Parts: sequence; C-alpha cells; structure tokens
Amino acid sequence: RHSMLPRHVQRLGRDWITHWSGSQILALNSPVSSYMRWAGHYPPWASFPLPISADFSANWRFPPFFGPWRQFQNSNWHLDNYTQSCCFHLPNPSMKSEGEEPRTKKRKLSGQDDTSTPEQETNLSNRREVSCLSVVQNEEKHGSKKGTIKRHWEYFCQQSKTMKIAENKGSDQSNTGIEATFDFTVMSYNILSQNLLEDNSHLYRHCRQRLLFWTYRFPNILQEIKELDADVLCLQEVQEDHYRTDIKSSLESLGYHCEYKMRTGRKPDGCAICFKTSKFSLISSTPVEFFRRDIPLLDRDNVGLVLLLRPRFHCKANAAICIANTHLLYNPRRGDIKLTQLAMLLAEIASVASQKDGSFCPIIICGDFNSVPGSPLYRFIKEGKLNYEGLAIGKVSGQEQFPRGQRILSIPIWPKKLGISQNCVYEIKQQQKEENAEEKLEAENPDNTQEIVIASEKLSSKLRHHFKLSSVYSHYFPETGIPEVTTCHSRSAVTVDYIFYSAANDDTAAQPGAEDSFCGGLKLLGRLALLTEKDLWTVNGLPNENNSSDHLPLLAEFRLIEQ
Repeated sequence: RHSMLPRHVQRLGRDWITHWSGSQILALNSPVSSYMRWAGHYPPWASFPLPISADFSANWRFPPFFGPWRQFQNSNWHLDNYTQSCCFHLPNPSMKSEGEEPRTKKRKLSGQDDTSTPEQETNLSNRREVSCLSVVQNEEKHGSKKGTIKRHWEYFCQQSKTMKIAENKGSDQSNTGIEATFDFTVMSYNILSQNLLEDNSHLYRHCRQRLLFWTYRFPNILQEIKELDADVLCLQEVQEDHYRTDIKSSLESLGYHCEYKMRTGRKPDGCAICFKTSKFSLISSTPVEFFRRDIPLLDRDNVGLVLLLRPRFHCKANAAICIANTHLLYNPRRGDIKLTQLAMLLAEIASVASQKDGSFCPIIICGDFNSVPGSPLYRFIKEGKLNYEGLAIGKVSGQEQFPRGQRILSIPIWPKKLGISQNCVYEIKQQQKEENAEEKLEAENPDNTQEIVIASEKLSSKLRHHFKLSSVYSHYFPETGIPEVTTCHSRSAVTVDYIFYSAANDDTAAQPGAEDSFCGGLKLLGRLALLTEKDLWTVNGLPNENNSSDHLPLLAEFRLIEQ
C-alpha cells in the first residue's frame, strides 16, 4: 500500500527518521504537498538537526518542517488520528553552548504571522485543546505517567550541623521542642507563560507538541503546587488571563490569598505572591514597576512585588516577614538595566521591611534573576557590595561565556532623578542618614568633614545594600562539583532562579553576608534538592510529561528567629 515509502526513507535517512503505521495517517485540511518539502526542497525556516539515538515510542513530536508555532496553530490537526504508533520524529537537538542567546522573550505584534480571523483561531484552539485533553485522559486511564524524576528533601541537622537527606519532609510544629516556634515553607516557581512559550517555540523543539498546550500544562503545575504544599508561593511568568480564569480561583480553593502584579505596557504576564491564610495575615502589598517613562535606561516592562506578612501564631504581636518576588530583564547584554532594576527592588524592600528601631524584619527574596551563580549581580546580592568600575555590561549577569555587550558601565549607572542612592535606598532616607552621620562627624572632628565628602565621591562606583542575604541553594553538588540546574530547554541548562533570605546569626547553612542589621532572622531548616542537566535530559528536558514548565520549582523551609 505504501510501496514508495522505503525509498523515500532511504533518501532522507541522514536528515530525519520516519516511523510509519499504515493503519494510521496524519490528517491535514490542506494537501500534504503544501506542508512538506522532500530532501533538497526545504523551506528556508526548516531545521533538520543530525540524528541521534531516540526512543520513538516515548519521544515522538511534531516535526519543525510544518513551520513556526503560529503557522502550526492555524492548520487544523486531527489529533485523534495522531497516536504514538504513527508519527514523524525528529531527533532531539543537542544542547548548544550557554554563550548562545535565545531570542528575547518579547510579544510579537498581533497579526504579524496570523492569517486567520480571531474567531477562527479561537475555535481551532478550543478544538485542539479539547482533543489534547482527551488524549491525556485516555493515557491516565491506562496507567501512570512515565519518566518521573524524584527530588528528595535535604534538611540541616541542628545537632551535627551537617546536611542529611530524608525521603519525606517531616516538619510538625507541635513537636519541634520545648519552645514554640514558627516554621514555614516558601516556593519560587517560574511557571512559563503560554504566550512566551508560543513566541519562543524554538526553545521547545525537543518537546512533543501536545505537552505544550495550557490545558495539559496547568493541571500538572497545579498538582505540583498541591504536592509541595508551600505556605508561600512566589510565581513568575503568570499570564494575566490564566491568572483570572484558572490560577487565582484554584489557589484560593487551596487556602491561599493571592496578590498579583502584571508587567507594564503590552506584556501579558507578571508576578504573583500567594500565601496560606491559616499561616499569615497581610500587612501590606506593594507592586514595583521598573519602567520609567522619564528615564531612557528604564524602558523595560519587568516588575516586582513586595509583601509584608504577619505570622498568625508562636510570635510576638509586632512580628513581620517581608517577601519579595521579581523577574528581572533577560537580555544578557544589558547588565546596566538589570542592576538598576535590582536596586529599585532593594530600595522598596528596605522601605517596607524597615522597623521603628532602624533595623529590618526578616526578608526573603525570590525570583528569576536571569543571572548565573558567581556573576557580579549574584555576588552583589550575596555580599552586599559591588565595585562596578570598568565592568562591561555584558558581564554583569554571566549568562554568556563570551559576552557581546562590551560597553563599560557608566558611573553612576542610573541618573539621580531616579531617587535611589548607591546604597539602594530611597534618597530621602539616605539624606537623613547622611545628615545624622555628618552631624556626628562634625562634633567629633570638624577638620575632616571635607576629606570625608571627597572620599565618598571617589567611591561612587561602589554599590551597597544593607541586607545580610544567603542563598538557599549552593548551586553545585558537593560530592561531584556538578552544577545544579533550575531551567532546561533546547538552548541551555543553567541556574537563574533563587531564594535569598536574611539569615539568623546561628544559621549553620548561611553563607557570609553583609552587615547584620536585622531584628532576628531566618534559619534554613531544609530544601527540595535540585537536579543536574543530565538528570533532566533523562526525561527529555523541560517541559516534559510531568513537569510542565521550563523551570523547576524551588522550595525551602525556614524557622523564624526572634530577638
């Protein structure tokens, strides 16, 4: 019946592999010839990587020769005729170097690659997603999902001061000792906006297309949140329409109160912080917009969100915890913008977390910082200081091995009218502190005042912040030195997501930080272990059958230490 097929397969063997079952055939509305071009007649956008060994039954996916994602959406696929025994399979592309930059995650102008009407596109999308859902439900009836990687819980033993591993998390607040304590868990999770997924489909060539539909992804994401059961959720890339229709109501039914800040301009996603009302009450919620119309440097639409929460039990009446969430600019060549966005977030945190006695309440900062461990931006967060004199803007985030942004950071990085000092606090408060310090110095030694002013001008290339921050994760596995990974797709596998916290003085897991100006602090009790790049590719990277974002959720357990 398909007598010509073997000859075509032999001609195309070097470029792609076909697995065919004669009883099941792809069904398209348009003739096959209008979609396919055989060897020697590829359309300019087709990409055919060299073949590697693959498990056809577990890793099939739609071939890229059907065009970009938008074009694929406009063709009416009959998914019921497309099963695991009938597929065209292109092998997984090999990982490219970290120095290669994925296209920036920007929304395309509406109608750019779209020839169908909005009504037709909506109807087609609904039909595709319903078909996809029926396939998922059918699979669930016949057995559990394959390819799961178990992440274990790591906890820090107080007696031996060494890390121990347990299969199950056991944090019962009623059995923590003689003194009543307040323990809680925090998750940071970039859940991958559907719009950004579709606009950057080149990052997900390794995925089967049915795994990329929101109707498949959202139940998986919600199930992860249910299983990990964090007291506080810091979510990034939360698409506004999905937040309204799916996410907010689902989380509220689980006992969370949700606060959300959408990106400015035409960006459809944003950041959310959700907390269990059984554990916390809301004192304040402050959105932070990094776009400033009057400052050319700040022309990007990233945002942050800062909450001040009050623990409901086992704490003093005035106890508070500051939780911040952000998603900094991706562009590896704009370290100047990244540092300015970070300074704006830190200034707002300093304002929200400030106590009457001048100290700060305990702080947790979560998010996708689009910067790798050891980079200047990362070190600034951890160490509380950064001398950026002579630093190229492309080296700030460490995302590229061979940075293309060679321009040197200007001194100062941001203009004075932003109203934020080099100490990452709002200028009014900074001026008050400086005036108080000057009065003290004048009283002690009037002759040295001019010298001190000149010295401060010479140190203008030094950024500082007043928080003593540690990272929940160490970023490398201690036994092997292999890097931990928080995101993994077709272009890279690196760490860009973090949970930073203000460590208590007796926190054995804390790294050396900046000055100790906190009223109490946080003790890290445990964390959900991360994975290596090799681990993730055993389940075909991210997203996959069970993990429906291109990022892993980060999870940590803390104990509030009060003075």
